Amino acid sequence: MKSRSSNATVAVLVSGGLDSSILLADLLRPARGAERTAPQPRVQPIYVRSGLFWEKAELRAVRRFLEAVRPDGTRLLPLVALDLPVTDLYANHWSVTGRDAPGAESPDEAVYLPGRNLLLLVKAALWCRMHGVDELALGVLASNPFADATPAFFADFQDLLNHAVGGGLRIARPFAALTKREVMRRAAGLPLELTFSCIAPIRGLHCGQCNKCAERRAAFRSVGRPDLTRYTKAESGQRKAE
Repeated sequence: MKSRSSNATVAVLVSGGLDSSILLADLLRPARGAERTAPQPRVQPIYVRSGLFWEKAELRAVRRFLEAVRPDGTRLLPLVALDLPVTDLYANHWSVTGRDAPGAESPDEAVYLPGRNLLLLVKAALWCRMHGVDELALGVLASNPFADATPAFFADFQDLLNHAVGGGLRIARPFAALTKREVMRRAAGLPLELTFSCIAPIRGLHCGQCNKCAERRAAFRSVGRPDLTRYTKAESGQRKAE
């Protein structure tokens, strides 16, 4: 990664979930060792609203987490919330209606939303270009199975965007070589109970029975950390693979 100037800003595409929240907190941590004298970038969280069922609860969680991890000084910039509606594309899909969301036993492929990363990236990347931010970070992990989360996709997107707008934006994926367990190990001291991972929330709380709730529970188990999340329903069905 290129060195940053003293007034550099790194944008982080946040979703309110474990991975992007831990990434944001990672970027806010003081540098160590020889890196201590290097310029510490400001961190710009960006959230993209698309009209999906869980977003109200998710955005509330983003704001709570940001307030909880805000360091002294001004390195954490105010949240930018952008709108990119997709309800005309997804129509009666479970992601819009909240009905029949994939359960705990479902494979990861069941929660795939066509073009999701592409749409989020376009909106966030164009905001960065228009505001002089030259780095956009995402909390993508090594285990992500989807075509729009591969190294080739991100490299091609970066080249295409910069060709289209004449910029020099870098798409950074600091967790791209890490597993969920490895990322969770970086979260010591963080208030992870304030994050949000559910695709079928009930009264603003984690439902406890969807694909993402199962994945969340597995993440806490993988590092032996108590899960302080408030679930509306007890765990049922098979556990997600750890």
